[in-house]
Amino acid sequence: MTRAAPVASKSPRRPYLLGAVSGVVAAAAGLAVAELAAAAVRPEASPVTAVGGAAVDRTPVAVREWAIRQFGATDKLVLTLGIVAVLTAVAVAAGMLAVRRLPAGIALTGVFALTGAAAALSRPEASWRDALPSLLGGLAAVAVLSLLVRAATRPRPAGAPPGGAWAMDRRGFGRLVAAALAVSAGAGLAGRRLGAFGSAGATDSRARFLLPRPDVSAPPVPAGADLRVPGVAPFLTPNRDFYRVDTALVVPRVDADTWRLRIHGEGVARPLTLDLRELLARPVVEHDITLTCVSNEVGGPYAGNARWLGVRLADLLREAGVRPPSQGGPADQLVARSVDGMTLGTPVEAVMDGREALLAFGMNGEPLPFAHGFPVRMVVPGLYGYVSACKWLSELRLTTFDAYDAYWVRRSWAARAPVKTQSRIDTPRPSADLPAGRVAVAGVAWAQHRGISRVEVRVDGGPWQEARLGDADGDDTWRQWVWPWEAAPGRHTLEVRATDRTGAVQTGERTGTVPDGATGWHAVTVNVGPGRTSAPGPGPAGAAPAPGRPRRAA
Repeated sequence: MTRAAPVASKSPRRPYLLGAVSGVVAAAAGLAVAELAAAAVRPEASPVTAVGGAAVDRTPVAVREWAIRQFGATDKLVLTLGIVAVLTAVAVAAGMLAVRRLPAGIALTGVFALTGAAAALSRPEASWRDALPSLLGGLAAVAVLSLLVRAATRPRPAGAPPGGAWAMDRRGFGRLVAAALAVSAGAGLAGRRLGAFGSAGATDSRARFLLPRPDVSAPPVPAGADLRVPGVAPFLTPNRDFYRVDTALVVPRVDADTWRLRIHGEGVARPLTLDLRELLARPVVEHDITLTCVSNEVGGPYAGNARWLGVRLADLLREAGVRPPSQGGPADQLVARSVDGMTLGTPVEAVMDGREALLAFGMNGEPLPFAHGFPVRMVVPGLYGYVSACKWLSELRLTTFDAYDAYWVRRSWAARAPVKTQSRIDTPRPSADLPAGRVAVAGVAWAQHRGISRVEVRVDGGPWQEARLGDADGDDTWRQWVWPWEAAPGRHTLEVRATDRTGAVQTGERTGTVPDGATGWHAVTVNVGPGRTSAPGPGPAGAAPAPGRPRRAA
């Protein structure tokens, strides 16, 4: 086997330092070439994206939920940085190993490239082409590693004086490193530009997309729906602040001009394939709906309310000849598939029971943002997002729950997931320092498709006191509430509970998010004392910004 000659140096550590540099530069070159190749294949074939997606798929539910709690909107960035850190560590190890045994360093680099290829092939909708970016990147990394290590370990001629030819070799190594980095930067920039060019059609199609006028308009939001209490989430959540929870490390950018939706499966008498123009030819409906993520803990921020524009999903299914199980239809599950392969399973009965289940293309008066599913997504009131809110929709297949488990069901979540009644204290914030006197305790409550009829607050386990509700905007949205509290000095715990319009009271039993959503009363502990003031912020004492409005979308 080929053995790289040891470097003659006064410092035994110097060869390994040069090897580490060689490994990192080789890895950078490999990633740049891989990104350039991925631009020609598809963004999901990028090694970092593929490995990240595979990691998400295989992460235990408890670890994933912990990551969402700890990192919120930055969880994907943290995962990406973690992958890059591991890659850097492997690159350093491969370079140092190559100084001693070049074939061993090359083998380690190759193993990492094969790992990326395997991860790419494991992704939904993958083909053999998805392995190419990792394999080409691996070949580039091996070539650069071999070149740099050979240059770094070239021995000084016997009897040569210090400096001289050896100094030239050092300068030559430096020039090789600089050249490799320059070429890598060029390849990486070309990959980014090609990727941007590939998504330019999607960007242009969204810019040209004009929302149609609704055939069925939503009524105006009641004037009293937004109580305008400082610190409480606004009644309609701005698109930029709407939460995002999904597994896509790279947001799909779908060209509306080439988008297609296929409807087929059991009980479909007339299969349909529609483009966006044909979809918009159906009656357009506008409706206000609050979405909630099943990962939302008690008091958590993963809920948002928006005005959606789309077509009724039930009408399309009936057009295809679908009957719900209650009318003898053979399929009880509607499997929605995203362009990136994600699958969500929705009860057919829920979609066709009269609620405003939509295939939405508009959100708060503008086309869907790419991060929220442009050009078309599902929105079904009353169900958690993981069983109803498929983004970047490409296919609807009728089947049964017995025959098929969608993505999250295979990962320990429940197959059917109606939204549970929840309420949240937005202000005052936990551990707030408040002055004695009147304090506005306020927040939001939701029980989509059932509606909220009552919200109550209690202090230190005392009697429940009824809060004032904001005006209702139908049963599919949250309601704001406020309760005036005469705060006495001391440390106090505030709790809230809601009652839905069926008369069911929110349970106080604490459970986690798995398998079908958290339960329990939200509690906030605050400190009240004479002469103390609340933390700086807008609004009256105790008011603070609503709990992190993470930019995530379900």
